[in-house]
Amino acid sequence: MKLSVIGCGYLGAVHAAAMASLGHEVVGIDVDQAKIDALAEGRAPFFEPGLPELLTETHGSGQLVFSTDVAAAADCQVHFIAVGTPQQVDGPGADLRFVNAAVDSLLPHLKPGDLVVGKSTVPVGTADSLAPRIEATGAELAWNPEFLREGFAVKDTIEPDRLVYGVRSERARNLLDQVYSTAVAAGTPLVVTDYPTAELVKTAANAFLATKISFINAMAELAETTGADVTQLADAIGYDKRIGRKFLNAGVGFGGGCLPKDIRAFRARAEELGRGESLAFLREIDEINLRRRQRVITLATELLGGSVYQRRIAVLGLAFKPNSDDIRDSPAADVAVGLNGLGAEVVAYDPEAIENARRTHPQLTYAASTKEALADAEAVVLVTEWDEFKQLDPTVVADQVSQRVIIDGRNVLDREAWRAAGWRYAGLGRS
Repeated sequence: MKLSVIGCGYLGAVHAAAMASLGHEVVGIDVDQAKIDALAEGRAPFFEPGLPELLTETHGSGQLVFSTDVAAAADCQVHFIAVGTPQQVDGPGADLRFVNAAVDSLLPHLKPGDLVVGKSTVPVGTADSLAPRIEATGAELAWNPEFLREGFAVKDTIEPDRLVYGVRSERARNLLDQVYSTAVAAGTPLVVTDYPTAELVKTAANAFLATKISFINAMAELAETTGADVTQLADAIGYDKRIGRKFLNAGVGFGGGCLPKDIRAFRARAEELGRGESLAFLREIDEINLRRRQRVITLATELLGGSVYQRRIAVLGLAFKPNSDDIRDSPAADVAVGLNGLGAEVVAYDPEAIENARRTHPQLTYAASTKEALADAEAVVLVTEWDEFKQLDPTVVADQVSQRVIIDGRNVLDREAWRAAGWRYAGLGRS
């Protein structure tokens, strides 16, 4: 099939490359010339495992092209809207300017029988508001939420764990079945539903995950007060099949371009609909999450005798999660900036996110390696669980620092091994 993808960020670029790898002819469109130039040359403009290989595989084949001109979508039959929906500057709601702009730019190029497919995460009711404008051209709208995990986005696109179609006709369903024929043939679970349900699926899923993460972090707060161990607590309750162990890892909390802004937008939309009380709990979920970032800063202050002023602190991690260079709403970056604001001499390192962090936080000092970050550090703060940080040998790195003090902001280190090597170890929610 001939497909267009409007928006070539973390979602759109991966979707375009993955669809081309499945045999479709795809044009990716974005207003960012530098991004389009990179993609057209087969270079990924951000770090996502597997994406460079997809771009190399399709580069020069004619299966995948990129353009800044939306007219390049005119020959396509299915058009995916994959632009960002960031948080509003002056409030918690979702900013839909990019979604509306994408639809506006696409309208003159739609033909009767075309299908516009929304993939962006939007407030419930957005599809109903867009549909009349699209239908006036003879085209149709569907909503097909994405469930990508950064770091696993390529796999999640090619081999999704589910497909959700919000459609109004059997024809729209059939077109989406053709787009996802590989996944459909593999027996991927499929939910065919209406617009509002399709929109709610993504926001409800993110709200649930955020709630589960913040629940265990609330337990970590109690564990720190009572002397309990939140890791063992999570293991014990995780054996209950109704609860499960996944997403019960206490630590510095969640971040990124999805969960934080999505739960805020979800709550804001509920208030607009007169059902604010239904999602009022998400405010506390957000606050618990943000408190864990401050807790890491407080721990560093306590372990360094009450002040971090002019103390050299190695911060390991800047991305909001490993296998990503995304620093949007990153707990790790917030910790580094917070310590710097208290006068600490912060030296930060991340395998992939330094350039993004440098543009946003030029006040920080950045190291070129873990070893450089650790050199003469009076405290080490691990805040992104990259494998190379998890695999550090406490005996080896003990000789690189000036004081053996480590804060495990993700509870991923072997506490007893680090203590046996002479380190003062502090985890979150662990005695």
